[in-house]
Amino acid sequence: MEYEIKQQGKFKYVSEGEGEPLVLLHGLFGALSNFKDLVDYFKGNYNVVIPILPLFDLGLLDTSVSGLAKHVQKFIDTMGFQKVHLLGNSLGGHVGLVYTLKHEHKVASLTLTGSSGLFENGMGETYPKRGDYDFIRRKTELTFYDPKVASKELVDEVFGIVNNRLKVIKIIALAKSAIRHNLGDELKDIKIPTCLIWGKNDTITPPMVAEEFHSLLLGSELHWIDKCGHAPMMEVPHEFNEILSSFLAKHKL
Repeated sequence: MEYEIKQQGKFKYVSEGEGEPLVLLHGLFGALSNFKDLVDYFKGNYNVVIPILPLFDLGLLDTSVSGLAKHVQKFIDTMGFQKVHLLGNSLGGHVGLVYTLKHEHKVASLTLTGSSGLFENGMGETYPKRGDYDFIRRKTELTFYDPKVASKELVDEVFGIVNNRLKVIKIIALAKSAIRHNLGDELKDIKIPTCLIWGKNDTITPPMVAEEFHSLLLGSELHWIDKCGHAPMMEVPHEFNEILSSFLAKHKL
């Protein structure tokens, strides 16, 4: 399905359904389609909201995890949300953590899946190879346990990004910011209910990363999904949605 992209002030976003706000934060190469199954599953009981993060639109000095977290803060305030359930995948999880550390009173629950913030394998030292479609296809396939999940549409989108020089500069800036902005010393300060949903076969943020998050986020719960890579909500949506539904039901506003 195609989602209607709405606009309020400078913010672009998708909003489906009614109820408690469930805000989804995408990663560096996250398309809206990444969350399709999640949106369809939860829009009957929640107001599912996806702010479109300005990965390529911030000034270079603000192209950072903190810069994106400020954007999320202004978006949530502009929307008038008093409290939200926050979910982030990959870089989106990192942004959600930084937002939560500064505005924990606004977050009812936090869900992380394949989140950066402690350690992540990037696209490799040879990334990005502009113009090499097969290279980008292989790198995109590494996101998943089953390479067939990397559809031609998804590979084309990534290929388009890495062939835009300005976008590549922004991607590299954000990736470096994520590596520099390690949250290991700060996570103990997060006290809200936190759910970790991790692919057992994630090669970008491997299982040891989930275990480290689990040990540092006091009272967090950790769920594994077998035969699954870096984007469980795309690759194994049914199991992912059942875990998330059970978690959210325990922490309703």
